[in-house]
Amino acid sequence: MAKIKSVRAREVLDSRGNPTVEVDLVTEDGLFRSMVPSGASTGSYEALELRDGGARYLGKGTQRAVDNVNKIIAPKIIGFDVSDQRGLDDLMIKLDGTENKDRLGANAILPVSMAACCAAAKSEGLWVYEYIGKISGIKPDTLPVPQLNVINGGKHVGMENDPQEHMIMPVGAKSFREALQMSVEVYHQLEKMLEKDFGVRETLVGDEGGFVSPIKTIGGRLEAMTKAIENAGYTTKQIKFALDPAASEFFKDRIYTVNGKGRNSGEMVDFWTDLASEYPIVSIEDGMAEDDWDGWVDLMKKMGSRVQIVGDDLLVTNTKRIKQAIERKAVNSVLIKVNQIGTVSETLDAIRMTYKAGWTTVVSHRSGETEGHFIADLVVGVNSGQSKFGAPARSDRNAKYNQLLRIEENLGSKAKYSSKKW
Repeated sequence: MAKIKSVRAREVLDSRGNPTVEVDLVTEDGLFRSMVPSGASTGSYEALELRDGGARYLGKGTQRAVDNVNKIIAPKIIGFDVSDQRGLDDLMIKLDGTENKDRLGANAILPVSMAACCAAAKSEGLWVYEYIGKISGIKPDTLPVPQLNVINGGKHVGMENDPQEHMIMPVGAKSFREALQMSVEVYHQLEKMLEKDFGVRETLVGDEGGFVSPIKTIGGRLEAMTKAIENAGYTTKQIKFALDPAASEFFKDRIYTVNGKGRNSGEMVDFWTDLASEYPIVSIEDGMAEDDWDGWVDLMKKMGSRVQIVGDDLLVTNTKRIKQAIERKAVNSVLIKVNQIGTVSETLDAIRMTYKAGWTTVVSHRSGETEGHFIADLVVGVNSGQSKFGAPARSDRNAKYNQLLRIEENLGSKAKYSSKKW
């Protein structure tokens, strides 16, 4: 048992230079720190990220959320036992009292929830991933196949009507360490190609560390990625592709507009179907807009038997929306983002519901990230089998990859690399 002695929040910066909330939670075992990430393309149904508005930090200040931790949450949780994760999270949810955490803000509640989870792990002498496994009823042993965003587009680089993420997945690796090595080698081969062909410098990367490519078409980008894989000495049987078009960002008046061409819902489904028949695409996230339920169902019917159809903006790590998707057979995989829902307990609820449906999960970062690595422990703690943490570049992304290397080392001979067949 370890009780909370003090809680203190402050405003700090995320990887994009925008304010976010950091919390220091102290128990008899020491200080435990947690920070909240922030998305660029966010789903309309996400828990509220409370911002200050006004002129300060161009309206993106988080002092209101900080004050909500220090003045409202902290006084209520001093003396609370951190081993009661559900009880703590429920207390904060009740303090907020709204459906979407509109009063206190998910960015006030979440860092307390994550810091308490880390404190509880320490009190039991466990790694955070081990503790998450314990409270989830899971024996953690599986390192994820990473989805690495090597070419950034869309909102991540300030481009309109453009697919957002073009990712590689080293499915043929024997271990996470090997998977990361393969990915880094491909990433640097892609860098060399872009420098040679377009004069693109290494520093031209998007929010998630992927290169800002002058290549405008998805097919052209996938061709470049194929060549980079081959130049690194691998094949597209060993390293496959995943896409996150973030389709809500280019959907208006029932029309999807990509690179200047408009398509209705059925035509967009056909576009993804044709693309996946031409390239080794094994996962498509947010291929349809968040309110185009019929489009999602159609996409699943056309592709769900051979491609992972991942709901992000559609589902926002929310069990109510996941339940809808189960009933409609709209996806076969759920993207998991802790800040979309706002507590560790609710995140684990979403994962349990996904597993019960027989679907896969992909534990994900946000485009505005921090140096924290909680989600690296989460992805192993629940044996998710897939991570989405960005390119193997920038410390905000590599903090997660480096923690996965440590976890794999700690697991030793027990460590498995995700066995999902692609």
